[in-house]
Amino acid sequence: MLKTLRSAIFAGIYIGTAGFGFLASGIQSEVYGSLVGAVLFSLGLMAVVGYKLKLYTGTAGFINKNEVGQLFLILLGNIIGCLCLGLMTRVSPMDIQAAAQKVLELRLKTGALKCGLLGIGCGMLMTTAVTFARQKNILPLLFAVPLFIVCGFTHCVADAFYYLAMPFEFWSFELLGVYVCTVLGNLIGCNLYRIVLSKEQY
Repeated sequence: MLKTLRSAIFAGIYIGTAGFGFLASGIQSEVYGSLVGAVLFSLGLMAVVGYKLKLYTGTAGFINKNEVGQLFLILLGNIIGCLCLGLMTRVSPMDIQAAAQKVLELRLKTGALKCGLLGIGCGMLMTTAVTFARQKNILPLLFAVPLFIVCGFTHCVADAFYYLAMPFEFWSFELLGVYVCTVLGNLIGCNLYRIVLSKEQY
């Protein structure tokens, strides 16, 4: 369990770093992030796959029923890792927190149900990218992350960083509901291929 938690925390640190760069790329714009930032975000997932780290959306599509508890241990570790980077935003000379607030406001405006449904799209792309990476094909890693960002799909680990970059007084039960739906949406999306395809196809 400790080994899994350490790996998950390090995965969270990489995704938090990617989120940090994504928000930083959009500081001068009216929206959060930028297309360049979306592309750079891919390095986070590439590092996770390269180091074989435990990431919630990189693991959820490959576990069996007996490993569900481990999956949420991984999510906890990812959140702790994101917290490390969230705290780092407080010493950055860039106004990362203002960019993170735009994400938070957008999530609340979108609502829990819609964020959960958008999370399905993200989960599907993440499992697809990791599947190909395990077959030594990294190109999907380069495209899947920018695609889910451009589409506005929600990613529970990236969102953990955005939320944790904000002062704690901005948190609410409404935001927690949005987050829980995103986690569940990602879980469904990561396993969509199991639901739709026959076992012979994967």
